[in-house]
Amino acid sequence: MNPYLSGSDNDTIPASLVLEPLAGYDEKGELFPRLAADIPTIENGGVSKDLKSITWTLKPGLKWSDGTPVSAKDVVFTANYCMDAKGGCAQLARFQCVDKVEALEDLTVKVIFKEPTVPYTLFVSASSPIIQAKQFADCLGAKAPTCTEANFYPVGTGPFVVTNFKPSDAVQLKANPNYRDLNKPAVAEVNYKGGGDALGAARAVLQTGQYDYALNMQLAPDVLGKMEKAGKGKVLSSYGTWVETLFINLTDPSSSLPPDERSTAKHPNPILSEVRVRKALSMALDRARLSEIGYGSMGKPTCDWIPAPANFAAGNTECLKQDIPGAVKLLEEAGWKPGPDGIREKDGKKLKLTFVTTTNSIRNQLQAIIKQWWHEIGVDVELKSLDTSVLFGSDSSSPDTSQKFYVDVQMWTNYASGTDFGSYVESYTCGKAPGPDTQWQGWNPSLLRRELRCVGDRTRQYRRRQEAWRNSEKAQYHVGGQLRDYANGLARQCLGDL
Repeated sequence: MNPYLSGSDNDTIPASLVLEPLAGYDEKGELFPRLAADIPTIENGGVSKDLKSITWTLKPGLKWSDGTPVSAKDVVFTANYCMDAKGGCAQLARFQCVDKVEALEDLTVKVIFKEPTVPYTLFVSASSPIIQAKQFADCLGAKAPTCTEANFYPVGTGPFVVTNFKPSDAVQLKANPNYRDLNKPAVAEVNYKGGGDALGAARAVLQTGQYDYALNMQLAPDVLGKMEKAGKGKVLSSYGTWVETLFINLTDPSSSLPPDERSTAKHPNPILSEVRVRKALSMALDRARLSEIGYGSMGKPTCDWIPAPANFAAGNTECLKQDIPGAVKLLEEAGWKPGPDGIREKDGKKLKLTFVTTTNSIRNQLQAIIKQWWHEIGVDVELKSLDTSVLFGSDSSSPDTSQKFYVDVQMWTNYASGTDFGSYVESYTCGKAPGPDTQWQGWNPSLLRRELRCVGDRTRQYRRRQEAWRNSEKAQYHVGGQLRDYANGLARQCLGDL
């Protein structure tokens, strides 16, 4: 329930019912105030003309769910909590350009940036909410992941409070008696169920009616269509920036390495560090076929990590054509020769990879198809699947989280939110790679090389970010740690009878 220790939807969505940011984006991409009285701009004096500071004013009378007042000190504390280098904050990229945050008055806080920058990267989404200074006072730095009570039962300003939390299972919430709108929330209790699989979640809404809403139903279109005919709910879908992605581990995940060195930059991956191997794996894929099988008419293949909006999309197309002979040629050139069993070898080492994704009928089917194509070019692949609550869990002691990346290849979906993707891209730069020194927090499984910095005036910076991102997309295709994306997937949702 603490978005600063986990960037996955499994945590940020239920946490958003409890913890709130200063502002948010509506469905049109426009900012609107949440805890803030209004949106600071250059015109109203809230943003400095040199774009080096932004001043927020809190709404008067705000209370935490324990009845104590919300103040600018809580905002300052939140910034310091995330910016502590030893805390492993999953949202650190949002604070990348921040010099300091200071309270000017009881309800006024000023964020000062190191250089001119777009000022709406922190405190404007569910991933960057305000936490209570009193509750988290003893949870700074390396202590952050150890504060179980605060992380599971945060005191918030949102419409609900946590009454029961079961890790990797469920969260029960009740209406916040101190919520600022006396007419909200419209329901007294919420039962949020995690874990399980997409099929079970869809059935719970569309067939049994046990739940009212389910998110990200990655199931075959015909399966969802049959369930919908039961009349208990509807399937809603829309295109966005959600992209199913293959992440390639450029570090060595071998269990023979010491725990503090395994899957870290100290040891390059003995197979996947070779760019020709990564290119061969990519060329062996038929993304159009994968998209058709997994999404039908509701998906389309893409070579871009961010396929929309158009001014951020790189327009890569070279990954769309499958080329098995070309992949074989690249592996031959890299020195990987077929062994007696058809699996390639080099210097006595087999070309064998471990490939993990979530337990999901569509993903597991696609995983098997990819294995078959890779086997055709001489690659041995071991398949694994994990429950979403495990792969995307925030337990730093678990060996199976996506952050630890103790395998060679991962497959899952991620997306960019908001209207400026700078902070999202920044989270995938080398400095944000999770490791023992960050309590295995962070969201850079593929070590994207740093391309974006705090630069220029607002208009120029926005254009620079677009250009830098398009360039890094192209560089990523050739040398990075991803095999490019194979489907511009849908955020499939099931809406029950509310």
